[in-house]
Amino acid sequence: MPEGDTLYRTAAGLRPYLVGRTVTAARTSGPGAVPQVQRVVGHEITGVDALGKNLLITFDNGLEIRTHLRMNGSWHRYRPGERWRRPPGRARLVLEVPGAVAVCFDAPVVELLEQRAEALHPSLGQLGPDLLSPDFDAAEALRRLRAPERASMEIAAALLDQRALAGIGNVYKSEVLWLDRVSPFTPVAEVDDEALARLVATARRLLLANATSGRGPERVTTTGDRGAPGPLYVYGRTGRRCRRCRTAIASRRQGFDPPRTTYWCPACQPDRP
Repeated sequence: MPEGDTLYRTAAGLRPYLVGRTVTAARTSGPGAVPQVQRVVGHEITGVDALGKNLLITFDNGLEIRTHLRMNGSWHRYRPGERWRRPPGRARLVLEVPGAVAVCFDAPVVELLEQRAEALHPSLGQLGPDLLSPDFDAAEALRRLRAPERASMEIAAALLDQRALAGIGNVYKSEVLWLDRVSPFTPVAEVDDEALARLVATARRLLLANATSGRGPERVTTTGDRGAPGPLYVYGRTGRRCRRCRTAIASRRQGFDPPRTTYWCPACQPDRP
């Protein structure tokens, strides 16, 4: 599933083929199609960047395309005339430039907006610090996690809140909490400052390692652990043995909009009394 590292790699893969080139054709389809996307035709692409779980393509006329992949979306790049690896009916956005065709499949969110309106956008304008940004502001992320409205929120849900810090998805949520021995169900107010700072630092370390590893789409949180059970410690491993204590990994649905499955070790990450 796309998380911050996926979007970082996607942007890096598209950038050499799109930036500096003029759009020769653009179209959208499916629910929420954006016919106004034609306004980017004839204009140069000036940037392809990831912001949290968003991919932003900017143009020299001040417009910007935002895509959010949610669970199933993906970006592909093809040569002109090359056969697509997915059915054309699943293409939500197609951008053609000299020498390349960029196709966004299955994304539920495709938007065209003015770059200058980004700060007012209901999603982009509220994003917390991006964990993969060179200028990541850890202090601001911690301040947002400590906001009164998150005090009673379970820490696993708080880490997924993109308004607090941007880039963490369900895989990293479970892996980070296991690595730092914090129960996913602990209210934020009961996580001490040192532990909260450690969670943020661990999340940034793992995201950066996977975003820049060059090993492809496989996500790994066990790098350097020769006895590790696989690429991940707990995510997707319900009923298997914990790497540390051999207790069976547990899982259950947690949170809202929508609920996500959380994986944890009941012995290493005990619930609060």
